[in-house]
Amino acid sequence: MIRNKKNLVYVGGLLSLFSVPPILAQDNIQPVGQEPEEREVQPDVQAIAEYGGVLTPKGRLVLEPEFQYSHESINRMTFQGVEVLSTLLIGVFTAEDVDRDNYTAALTGRLGFTDRLELEMKVPYVYRDESNRVTVSEVDPDFTLNRELSNDALGDIELAAHYQLNRGLNGMPYFIGNLRYKSTTGEGPFDIRRNSAGTPLELTTGTGFQSIEPSITMLFPSAPAVYFANLGYVFHLEDDINQQVTQGEDDLFIGDVDPGDAVRLSFGMAYSINPKTSFTLGYKNDFIGKTKTKYVNNTSGTTTQVSSNTLNVGSLLLGWSYQINPDVSVNLGLELGITDDAPDTTLSLRMPIGMGIF
Repeated sequence: MIRNKKNLVYVGGLLSLFSVPPILAQDNIQPVGQEPEEREVQPDVQAIAEYGGVLTPKGRLVLEPEFQYSHESINRMTFQGVEVLSTLLIGVFTAEDVDRDNYTAALTGRLGFTDRLELEMKVPYVYRDESNRVTVSEVDPDFTLNRELSNDALGDIELAAHYQLNRGLNGMPYFIGNLRYKSTTGEGPFDIRRNSAGTPLELTTGTGFQSIEPSITMLFPSAPAVYFANLGYVFHLEDDINQQVTQGEDDLFIGDVDPGDAVRLSFGMAYSINPKTSFTLGYKNDFIGKTKTKYVNNTSGTTTQVSSNTLNVGSLLLGWSYQINPDVSVNLGLELGITDDAPDTTLSLRMPIGMGIF
């Protein structure tokens, strides 16, 4: 008698580092001449990713402590003056050297509410530090300005829901719909202290604006790998700030602020080395639109609208995952910025812990 066989290849919690959960990639071997049965195989999942994935089973709770560190270094040279020859410049050179370090400790909880619906909540705590050194040459003597800023506080709390749209029958990919809401519990740009000239005296720990992000995730098991892709759109909600930012002859008030919306894209592959270890290679990119800000001059009564530049934030994703036991895994991820607007490096350490509660 010929029996059906399954070749199971486990891709661990590493995918949760990059917006995709771990699953079991399966190859099915059918008897010769027998038509394959249409059937649903629910992948084994430990952690739902930030942007969605195959859902955690009903009644299962995943608690995921996380520590993240990111670093960004900016070196900029500017010139104001006259170019006499291609090798002779007369004017003022300004050199700016900025180093930014962000530390985030977060706890994420995910609950399998039904077999197809999962609810998620993330609570972050943020510490930021920035060192800014500006040197102006061609001045007697050279002028150097050093500024040190920092702040630590609660970040923006996030709520999310994930719904599995199909059953992944007969080798079809899994599609998951996601909806994420980001609050304003962190200290935004209009919550921090400023001097009379409007210069910030501390750093933000949140964006200061609510956002809603619908997205869709695709997972395609192909043993011993799992391919993943995610596409989302972030709606940042406009807000009427109505806050004074400078004091003096020209008192400036900030009126309506419309943050730029963003398109988010990520894709990659997770590869199983053995039943407990896997690695991931991927790429993600955020295309962020212009932010429009209205300034009102109380002295003259004039209103001016200023638009920021668009941003292109792209990063290469590398990661590793180890399955300690069926309920606990360790995930280590590294993001390397490859566009000018992306942080240089981001290192993340996560430990999803699963448990059954009903």
